[in-house]
Amino acid sequence: MGLLVVLLVLAIVGVGTWILLPAGEGNGKAISVGTTDAATTLDPAGAYDSGSWELFSNIFQSLLTFAPGGVEPVPDAAEQCGFVGTGLRAYRCTLRDGISFPSGRAMTAEDVKYSFDRVKKIGSDVGPASLFGTLASVTVSSNETVVFHLSSPDATFPLKIATGAGSIVDMEKYPATSLRAGYEVDGTGPYLLTAYVMNAKVDLEPNARYKGYFETGHPIELRYYKDSDQLDSAWKAHKVDVATRTMSPDLLSRFHESDPDRRVTESETPEARYLYLNTRQGSSLQDAHVRRAMAWLVNRDVLAMTLYKGTVDPLYSLIPIGMIGHTTPFFDNYPAAPSAARARSLLIEAGVSTPVRFTLGYGEGRGASAQEAALLKKQLEVGGLFKVNLKGYQWTEFQKNWAAGEMDAWTAGWVADYPDPDTFGASLVGTGSSMNTGYSDKQVDRLIADSRQFADRGRTSDAFRDLQIRIAKDVPLIPLWQRKDYVVSTEDVGGGEYLADGTGVFRLWRLRRI
Repeated sequence: MGLLVVLLVLAIVGVGTWILLPAGEGNGKAISVGTTDAATTLDPAGAYDSGSWELFSNIFQSLLTFAPGGVEPVPDAAEQCGFVGTGLRAYRCTLRDGISFPSGRAMTAEDVKYSFDRVKKIGSDVGPASLFGTLASVTVSSNETVVFHLSSPDATFPLKIATGAGSIVDMEKYPATSLRAGYEVDGTGPYLLTAYVMNAKVDLEPNARYKGYFETGHPIELRYYKDSDQLDSAWKAHKVDVATRTMSPDLLSRFHESDPDRRVTESETPEARYLYLNTRQGSSLQDAHVRRAMAWLVNRDVLAMTLYKGTVDPLYSLIPIGMIGHTTPFFDNYPAAPSAARARSLLIEAGVSTPVRFTLGYGEGRGASAQEAALLKKQLEVGGLFKVNLKGYQWTEFQKNWAAGEMDAWTAGWVADYPDPDTFGASLVGTGSSMNTGYSDKQVDRLIADSRQFADRGRTSDAFRDLQIRIAKDVPLIPLWQRKDYVVSTEDVGGGEYLADGTGVFRLWRLRRI
């Protein structure tokens, strides 16, 4: 499935040869990493956001994981996994020998079952339970063997258990029906969490007990910044060795491959941003004609080139460029956009009074979200057809509001849970989707279910093409743009090119002093 990764710079600067030193050799000073993607919780049952999952991939283990650049999961806490029979309805994993929790207790298949059961029992509004919609039950056949029983064929299930949702916890430390209170963590990942200040910092030390697919890495100081401006300032002031999601477009656009004092990696990613629309009865946007009218007014090129200065690409589909099934139905259906005349005719056809009034919500401190919302307001109000009220929310409040369906419209990015178009189908537009727009369509649900029957994911193209055509007609969301990922590091830190690649794994252990 080509997830195109273009390394703009892997610079070798100076005379002689740089040598990447293994962890524990050379300068033992921790590598500081700055990001605006803060973890919202330390309990895997209560998080379905990129910041939390980035941390989880370092402090917890899942049965499976993804190698850098890989699209097929590989064993991590598991020794081996595979479907039982040919029906794609039972999936069996055998644990790797010798894995133990920080307490010293050995991990067993019961811990695995417990971890998945509690995600579903807790069913947090902002948790990952929706990802396991096809998981009917989990059984243990031996101390090392666990079997997942699925309610319907699901070829994507191995991909799902390789995510942060599949993090395995110590059953003696985590409550079965509620989230764990406090800031303690008992995981078996490549790192141990040694210090944590919410929304500020995480200190990580290599886990000497780790047994899995990867190697342990260098000590890490993960620093969280409120917004892109603060992250930009930290980088300029040399307070961090590595900076990643999300620096400001202004700063990113000035980076150049010939700069002598830093290493810059730019890569195409399947992360996309959408304008989500509340389709429920009683919403000012419940009529599909109104939502189509909005699609006629959005100018993605202005967003991408003016606001984001070319650090993102316009997106005209539910499924991002580079993934199986990508098409351009929002370009095909709205070819002359923006067009106030086309938008007006749809509103007249719907018989609604203008201007249509609604509130557009956005997460504060998330990249250029506020500026983006202001620009969308300007675009949507052309011709006096809509009147948009803007409202910013602190991130955790923002998540709760969309989970409760309390906003008319909102902008949010979607980082692929796993490298498969299914993560954009079921999670965004399926009945009961994570973004909770209220949208439900039997044809869409059928296409999603049909696509999961193919172990050969290349055979899903037709289903996802038809799904995207349907979404462009019903418009429960409007695609805006697809992100380019940037990692910038000082010249004495290597491994930034492996940090992230769209699989949801944040490989802090690949960072090395040079």
